Amino acid sequence: MNNFHIALFFLIGIVSSILFQISVASVVSTGNFNKDFYVLWSPTHVNTSADGHTRTLKLDQQSGAGFASNQMFLFGQIDMQIKLVPGDSAGTVLAYYMASDQPNRDEIDFEFLGNMSEQPYILQTNIYADGFGNREERIYLWFDPTKDFHTYSVLWNLHQIVFMVDSIPIRVYRNHGDKGVPFPRRQPMSLEATLWNGDSWATRGGQDKIDWTKGPFIASFRNYNIDACVWKGNPRFCRVASHVNWWNLNNFSTLTSPQRRWFKWVRKYHMIYDYCQDNERFQNNLPQECSLPKY
Repeated sequence: MNNFHIALFFLIGIVSSILFQISVASVVSTGNFNKDFYVLWSPTHVNTSADGHTRTLKLDQQSGAGFASNQMFLFGQIDMQIKLVPGDSAGTVLAYYMASDQPNRDEIDFEFLGNMSEQPYILQTNIYADGFGNREERIYLWFDPTKDFHTYSVLWNLHQIVFMVDSIPIRVYRNHGDKGVPFPRRQPMSLEATLWNGDSWATRGGQDKIDWTKGPFIASFRNYNIDACVWKGNPRFCRVASHVNWWNLNNFSTLTSPQRRWFKWVRKYHMIYDYCQDNERFQNNLPQECSLPKY
């Protein structure tokens, strides 16, 4: 074997090793809550079906509850079907989010803010990057999320973060890191869900408190899917665009034309708060990303 063949054999070995590590770094979830998640606190307030396919969280005067994924991820798409707390849920907060474990944490948050009976549910989203948040947006959902399950998703790649409800994009946070705007791109995050007492702020700015006589308050979860890059300590495997890491392909670098139409519809008819329009809060010095394109 001459030097050329030795070098070629060595190169093929390196490429094969990289491809293998990429393939094992990505995961499609099992669909079993008992296998993919652990209980964060109050196991007596977490109930899982015998087959592991559905789970509920309970909030009462004693405690709330939460669960988190066993793995951490860097880029991908997550989907979860959730049925929110029915009836008079004022003061309750159901959070469904991704979060890193570093002091300067990154987060991608869905927060469902409880309401008085017959009032529309508010969905608040927020993004933390390098430890800083204050990027809240709020919409009214265009359906009753307590009557049936709906799918809440996050697409997270090097280009953008897209929040979706039943595949409809409700928020886009674009990577403008080249312009100095923080973007979650280095810290792996776990997937978590928690139900807790937020009546100091959640409903009408804290005016409506939890009525414990209406409890216990229960939120339900099922049919989740985690198609993401499992953190193995080296971010380069998660940044590669491939058929495995499909979310990094160019097709997913921005919203499609139909997605843009739906996005505009949500913003026009259902948005009730946008931090990028709150000049008073930011004293006429809005965050830099507010003046930059979303797609």
